[in-house]
Amino acid sequence: MKILLATQKPFAAAAVKGITDILEGAGHQVVKLEKYEAQADLVKAAADAEALIIRSDKVTAEVIAAAPKLKIVVRAGAGYDNVDLEAATKAGVVVMNTPGQNSNAVAELAIAMMIFMARTQFTPATGSEVQGKTLGVQAFGNVGRLVGAKAKALGMKVKALDPFLTDEQIIAGGAEPVHTLDELYEGSDYLSLHIPALPSTIGSINYDLITKMPKGATLVNTARKEVIDEAGLEKALEDRPDLKYVTDVAPDNLAVLQEKFGLRVFATPKKMGAQTAEANVNAGLAAARQIVDYFATGNTKFQVNK
Repeated sequence: MKILLATQKPFAAAAVKGITDILEGAGHQVVKLEKYEAQADLVKAAADAEALIIRSDKVTAEVIAAAPKLKIVVRAGAGYDNVDLEAATKAGVVVMNTPGQNSNAVAELAIAMMIFMARTQFTPATGSEVQGKTLGVQAFGNVGRLVGAKAKALGMKVKALDPFLTDEQIIAGGAEPVHTLDELYEGSDYLSLHIPALPSTIGSINYDLITKMPKGATLVNTARKEVIDEAGLEKALEDRPDLKYVTDVAPDNLAVLQEKFGLRVFATPKKMGAQTAEANVNAGLAAARQIVDYFATGNTKFQVNK
């Protein structure tokens, strides 16, 4: 089978070697498309591919339509909103993610961001400590649980909201369950977002929710840009000069936010949650193994478009 490794933001060299070794060892052909400049490059390269491994690359309906041999797409990472699931399903293409492979990297970043903001972005100004503060975790999956565990190790109290988990499961994960968004936001000195970008969540983190947070609270977003109502965030920061916002996925109005609110807002230059050597390798190798297993046995354990 011809496997296209399509990464506008390439994997680390060690990951590429590992992916290639796994796929070629199973008898597959590997073709690489790295650092491409235009979506048209991906459309062209996918034309005769039977499988795709991607990162944040956009597998649109156009890509799928241009690839009649395509059978499987694996997103090396947890989020998969960069793949048109409806188009893939109509074309009979299996879409998978690699859950858990990037989780620790994202969790460490979320904790680092909390401390960075608590210490006023490491400027000489007097900061504060996270010990004794309450962390709210919105979505208590692989990443959320790790964030909670690391926060508890720092002496924080942890609350979590996840409509897909029972109270018993949240407690077993080391957090106190809460049952409404209002309760979560009202009781969280730090609020860590781990929700996907879905029709029900896009723009859902809005002015009303943000301004429910306690005095001096910080909203931490290592999820998706789209879940934030950016106009609502700007108004909340304007009306509540005690609030802070930190993210690894810059909002469209970042320049305005930084000009208006200075050290109360920070965004990394690019999406950084999975940008560690370990996560890079883990997710890439997992994607390769899933493709090998799919073609060998038909295993669709991590399929997201069932």
